[in-house]
Amino acid sequence: MRLSTEEKIELGLKDLGTVNHAFGDKDSDEQPQLTVDIGEPHTEALGETVDKRADLVYSLNDRPPWYLCILLGFQHYILAFGGIIAVPLILAEPLCIKDNNIAKSQLISTIFFVSGLCTLLQTTVGIRLPILQGGTFSFITPTLAILALPKWQCPAPELQLQNSTSPQQTENSDEVWMSRMREIQGAILVSSLLQIVLGFSGLVGLVLKYIGPLAIAPTINLIGLSLFIEAGKKSGGHWGIAALTVCLILLFSQYLSKVDVPMIAYKDKKWKIFQYPLFNLFSALFGMCGAWLVCFLLTVFDVFPSKSDEYGFSARTDISLDAVANSPWIHVPYPGQWGMPTVSVSSVLGMMAGVLASTMESIGDYYACARLSGAPPPPTHAINRGIAVEGIGCILAALWGTGNGTTSYSQNIAALGITKVGSRLVLQTTGILMIVLGIFGKFGAVFITIPDPVIGGMFLVMFGMIAAVGISNLQYVDLNSSRNLLILGFSTFSGLVLPTWFHSNPGIIDTGIKELDQVIVVLFTTHMFIGGFLGFILDNTIPGTDKERGIKSWRDKVQQEGRNFCDQSCYDIPFCNGVFKRFRCFQYLPFLPSYKTTQQGTS
Repeated sequence: MRLSTEEKIELGLKDLGTVNHAFGDKDSDEQPQLTVDIGEPHTEALGETVDKRADLVYSLNDRPPWYLCILLGFQHYILAFGGIIAVPLILAEPLCIKDNNIAKSQLISTIFFVSGLCTLLQTTVGIRLPILQGGTFSFITPTLAILALPKWQCPAPELQLQNSTSPQQTENSDEVWMSRMREIQGAILVSSLLQIVLGFSGLVGLVLKYIGPLAIAPTINLIGLSLFIEAGKKSGGHWGIAALTVCLILLFSQYLSKVDVPMIAYKDKKWKIFQYPLFNLFSALFGMCGAWLVCFLLTVFDVFPSKSDEYGFSARTDISLDAVANSPWIHVPYPGQWGMPTVSVSSVLGMMAGVLASTMESIGDYYACARLSGAPPPPTHAINRGIAVEGIGCILAALWGTGNGTTSYSQNIAALGITKVGSRLVLQTTGILMIVLGIFGKFGAVFITIPDPVIGGMFLVMFGMIAAVGISNLQYVDLNSSRNLLILGFSTFSGLVLPTWFHSNPGIIDTGIKELDQVIVVLFTTHMFIGGFLGFILDNTIPGTDKERGIKSWRDKVQQEGRNFCDQSCYDIPFCNGVFKRFRCFQYLPFLPSYKTTQQGTS
């Protein structure tokens, strides 16, 4: 069986790395026991991949019961909450709405609403993996750079206070931050066209022919490692609470993963008792809610300090109660709610760097998500389409005015490995929940009261999981080779050093062209871009055999266990295959499933 280079990339990544020994059951041959009374998963799908998906309760195409979809979908909503809500809170001060709780609550509702729309779009017609779309930190750096220009400096606080004494002056005060938002909207709107072109033209898929494990490993690894500062900041508010959160998550996901909880169900006109792996499915939610409850009790009994400058204050649950009170009950976001977006060349060029960094990160996320959800590696057409749909999602975010774009969420991908639920339907339910809850402002505001140390403890587990997924991609690479060790070490280390240096030396880049400065700074402060780019260049330019690079191991594995691969039809666009196969013109579009068939037939 002869394989083209593209097929080796697509099929070979199927067997890259496993996280069973890191966050799964050590005995990966033992399948979790589920009763057949209710909620029985598709055992045929689980049985097809004994080596890798035996510990999955629900795989990609499985359809859990509706109540489980809601609960598991809500768990993903909670996991993404901290990252998504961080975006409008970070942008509040440069947008001049630091003390405007109404504007902040509207931004929060808008970003959740749009994230739900983009999640539905991506899981239905995009990459079709259980991957959540939300605000991206890749766009934060260029956004802050744009808002730091003298033109967009916030007015003096005294002047702003004087301008808010009457309804007309309040309207003028809103125009202060809305004009800044429209500038960001325009920059995201135009720069996102680059992502759409990369996806629909197939340029992203062409590059995948040259991507191996030594390029993927540092990219995914640095997604987790680059976030250690954020995890440390939040955990540092109270290390005891953060440690409690970690312990609870480990307790439910590991120590109690084999413990089935007896539950009662009514079926066939009689009550039945069945065993269900409750702890295994909701480990992250139980762990976080348990620590949240402890913080609430300690706040009620006034154990935590009440002064903001004392250690442990951030663990209180009553810090953000005013946000709950000031949030509207109903707020339906709509396109153009802040006005018509404005466009400037400098803002667009600066934001393009964020688009490129987000694209590189998303490609790594696709492979990690496929690995953890029990899916085959995404084919070229699916990756092309996924990137293009992310670009469309960013345009939707710009039209609605979130102040940000959208990208795949790494922490939710990590949750797939912990909960062992990789069903696409669960993430589609999450998208619907985000849309509905984005309309009800009060509900989302309640979760602002989750203390930072609880979120930090959850990040410690989640981001560690992401780093482990990246390392697992090296299992077929010859790690005794000095060539491979050099590529791996240099790309990973550079991905940590360069961004740190650039952050420590702001303003060091001065080419005389402000737009070029923004592009350079954004690219060189993005860990995943540096690690992935250096790994990609070195792996394809330094001489090495296929066996040394891991290519030969991929080929052997494909030939030995090709029958165990899932049907890659899981990446096909639903209800459209007949049309694509009927008309020949669709065979030349690199983002459609028919394109893959043509390429394989001609290789």
